[in-house]
Amino acid sequence: MKRIATALVLIPVVVWLVLAAPEWAFKAVVAAVALIAFHEFDQIAGANGIARPGYFGMIAGLAVMLAPMPYVVIVMGAIAGMLLALRVPDLAGAMAAAAVFVLGVVYIFGAWRTAIELRDVNPHWLMFALLLSWVGDTAALYVGKSIGRHRMAPRISPGKTWEGAAGSIAGAVLGGVAYAHYLIPSASLPMVIALAAIGNVAGQGGDLCESAMKRGAGVKDSGTSLPGHGGWLDRIDSSLFSIPVVYGLLKLLS
Repeated sequence: MKRIATALVLIPVVVWLVLAAPEWAFKAVVAAVALIAFHEFDQIAGANGIARPGYFGMIAGLAVMLAPMPYVVIVMGAIAGMLLALRVPDLAGAMAAAAVFVLGVVYIFGAWRTAIELRDVNPHWLMFALLLSWVGDTAALYVGKSIGRHRMAPRISPGKTWEGAAGSIAGAVLGGVAYAHYLIPSASLPMVIALAAIGNVAGQGGDLCESAMKRGAGVKDSGTSLPGHGGWLDRIDSSLFSIPVVYGLLKLLS
């Protein structure tokens, strides 16, 4: 019940932000969500025994997300991460600390950078990319509970099944085709189907990757700020993969 109540509050806010909010409001909220998600990622890194990126990672991430020439900023951020890793007490952990710094910055803030650029192309494409995870997660839940028999990744997420994964793809394709038909009519049907299917598969991969990080850290959720959903990173883990993939494929196909 808490999960449904939280979704009923969040969904209208997200739809307004993506489709109608002024640019400054959209970027401000995205930056806030990215900072919270990075803080949760930071805690997971610490629980895995790796030196936490901390505020330096947040600063580098905001630069990647908002500054011009993001590719140059990413390289500079990687250099900064490697230099900051030299401060760890045991240099055997320096490489892992630098890797986590760069991973967190690119994984979270880089993904939201592509969300900003996708919204600039067309806000409906960003909404489309978000729907792939929303609709897919719902379809996977019901299909998995109804007919799920074959576990997909028992070491990482024992509740996920191949049947649920297939249902997620089917739900995402149907939802994506319906949305694009009415709101992105210039997009061809084959392109929409390809974007929906590949974007959904990417999103499922994102969910599994975050689950693996949490399982390695011995935690169930990334946080407790969203009743019924865990933390913000738990809520956006699929979108952090699906949005960049949809953006990249859209640019490639265009």
